[in-house]
Parts: sequence; structure tokens; C-alpha cells
Amino acid sequence: MGVHLNKINEFIDSLDEEVTEALTVVSDVKTFKKGDYLLRDGETCKKSYFIQEGTARKFYINDGKEITTEIYFPDDLAISFSSYVGQHPGREFIQALTDIKVSVTDYIVFAALKTKYSVLTELDLLLTEHYALWLEERLFELHTLNATQRYELLLSRDPQIIKNIPLTYIASYLSISLETLSRIRAKR
Repeated sequence: MGVHLNKINEFIDSLDEEVTEALTVVSDVKTFKKGDYLLRDGETCKKSYFIQEGTARKFYINDGKEITTEIYFPDDLAISFSSYVGQHPGREFIQALTDIKVSVTDYIVFAALKTKYSVLTELDLLLTEHYALWLEERLFELHTLNATQRYELLLSRDPQIIKNIPLTYIASYLSISLETLSRIRAKR
């Protein structure tokens, strides 16, 4: 994933000053407190949230149980993909797990900007490709790595994750029980 993210960063760095300024103007920096919701089930995802500082998660509720599907770190883009792209009510929540600082861009404003600066359509495609590659890798990990390997992989991304995120969310994200996570942690 790092190679594709580097490609996105290089593309952004190559944008001319006018486009870069336009992107800056339409993006607002906001902060959210731990526990705040950026998006709730049933709402349409009308904004994208680029995480600058802190950690957030995406989850849905199934039979009264919260299922964490994504954990967002700095430099991640937090959206409900199908809701954002289709501009229809979604099924997911996005919640700050720590105090977070994000760059917020409105869907309609960004769409208008893409018509003015066609190069931004290419950026949009790169971001979509990045998400598709991440999702494919995530599915591969869930189906081929054992619970310990998935936990170690998550820790390699952010060793401090245990301090910032409740273990129930981590277990859910790894698709394991809390008991299994406790056994894995006890062996370390």
C-alpha cells in the first residue's frame, strides 16, 4: 500500500499552485473530541475526512453488536465509501477514538472543483484505486492470516494502538473474540 500512497502524494505534490490553492480553500480543518461521531447510520456521507492527527474507526451495528470494519490513522481518508460515492444514506458510523484533527472537504464542493480542474478527477481515481487496493489487502489478510498475525500486523502500523483503542474494537476489527485477543496479548 505504501507504493500507491507514495504515488498519490507525488501526484498531489505535482499539482500546480492554482489547483493546490483551490483545494486548500475548500478544505476546512476541524477537531473532534474522543467519542464524537463524524457520521451516523442513516446519514448520507457528504464530507470526506482526511485524518491529520489521532485515530478514528468505522463500524456498523448488527444484531445489537458493533462491528468495527476500519481503523483510521493519520494520513487516512475516512468516509463511508458507498454512501459518499452514491450520495445516499449509509449504514455505518465513523467515530473519533481519540481527539482528532481532520481536513474536511464537502462532496458537492469537491465535485464542482473537479469540473473546473479536470486533474482532480485523476486524483479522485487514484484515491478510489488506493481504497480498492487497501480493501483487497484487508480481505486477503482476514482470509489468510491467523489471529496472531493479524494482531501483529495491526501493531506494526501503530504500536501505541493498545493505549488509544478499546480492546473490544480491536478484537472486532481483527474479526476475533475478545478472549482470543487476550490470549494473544498474554503470549507477547
